[in-house]
Amino acid sequence: MSASKFSNPVVRWIDHRLPIFSFLEHEANEYPTPKNLNYFWNFGSLAGISLVIMIVTGITLAMSYTAHVDYAFESVERIMRDVNHGWLLRYIHMNGASFFFIVVFVHIFRGLYYGSYKAPRELLWMLGVVILLLMMATAFMGYVLPWGQMSFWGATVITNLFSAIPFVGESIVTWLWGGFSVDNPTLNRFFALHYLMPFLIVGVVILHLVALHRFGSNNPLGIDTRGPQDTLPFHPYYTIKDFFGLSVFLTFLAAAVFFFPNFLGHPDNYIPANPMQTPAHIVPEWYFLPFYAILRAVPDKLGGVLAMFGAIAILFVLPWLDRSPVRSARFRPMFKIFFWILVIDCIVLGYVGAKPAEGMYLLVGRVATVWYFIHFLAILPLLSVIETPRPLPQSISTPVFGGGGGLAGAAAAPKEKV
Repeated sequence: MSASKFSNPVVRWIDHRLPIFSFLEHEANEYPTPKNLNYFWNFGSLAGISLVIMIVTGITLAMSYTAHVDYAFESVERIMRDVNHGWLLRYIHMNGASFFFIVVFVHIFRGLYYGSYKAPRELLWMLGVVILLLMMATAFMGYVLPWGQMSFWGATVITNLFSAIPFVGESIVTWLWGGFSVDNPTLNRFFALHYLMPFLIVGVVILHLVALHRFGSNNPLGIDTRGPQDTLPFHPYYTIKDFFGLSVFLTFLAAAVFFFPNFLGHPDNYIPANPMQTPAHIVPEWYFLPFYAILRAVPDKLGGVLAMFGAIAILFVLPWLDRSPVRSARFRPMFKIFFWILVIDCIVLGYVGAKPAEGMYLLVGRVATVWYFIHFLAILPLLSVIETPRPLPQSISTPVFGGGGGLAGAAAAPKEKV
């Protein structure tokens, strides 16, 4: 865009030398977006806003936090009681982490349903999985910082998992701890990394956006845009939609912060860490529970660790497991059924992850774990061969302006490059 199109002389002068305003104008205003995006596409922008909220509140909290085993718990209590609006900042940060994961999980399942991982968006999807891994690492280290009972024992249990790695496992655990037990060096390095990693996430998010804008957004129909008739400028049409979604999101976040701030937490974390007293039941944060259930479902320690990390690693190769030429589940009746079974399976894993690893809970966890891997490794490749998709519309505009008609022939579906 030419700098002469800007009326402000200062903006014109800057943009002529550093075209940041032209870039923003193109990305936020002129960027062509499919005209049929629904509210599930709001969750991408909500994830970005959640990240900003977490960074701002985290930096502010770090100004009053003391990363030392003798003072960490007390410093958090001081933030809650003595620092001006400290209780508000901590509750926003604490509940904001949960809401961040809720938004990202919905964003991921939306991508699974509408086939946003398929060509040519494979790298876009893989960068999203990297963001999820970084979020999990950041959240885990942040959970250790209050130095309560669940913080200490959660850190002890999770870091000990690396000892299952043959030959080098013990050395890795010692390196993570900074010694021979979870102690002050562990807390110091977890604090440093927890502060640093959100900025690393920002960098990967920028790459995620670059990859998104390379081929544009996917859409509920899962077909490529055919020209200006299928697109709208991002602003004002989708900025208005995003602002409405943001208002709803902030309403729910405010309700959690002001009315039930500790609902998603664990009461044991309001007890100072005691290495001599193990809690009756060690439970991670709710967003780790499905992976925790997978870990416990395998009797062998190394096997459990491999299964837990494999549950995420399998998402990296998803674009090559699902070979169907049709993206959207709207046109894949069998895929849609198995998708909702997967959603239920993940909810079941989350439920049993919060229960003791014994009796019926252990059995259900093992069945749910096996189904999780069967879905990706067997069902998706099989559906790519046996499923007959419904006919696809000729364009995004066809169902709107053609009264839902004008469908391409079923034989033409594989040619859509979707």
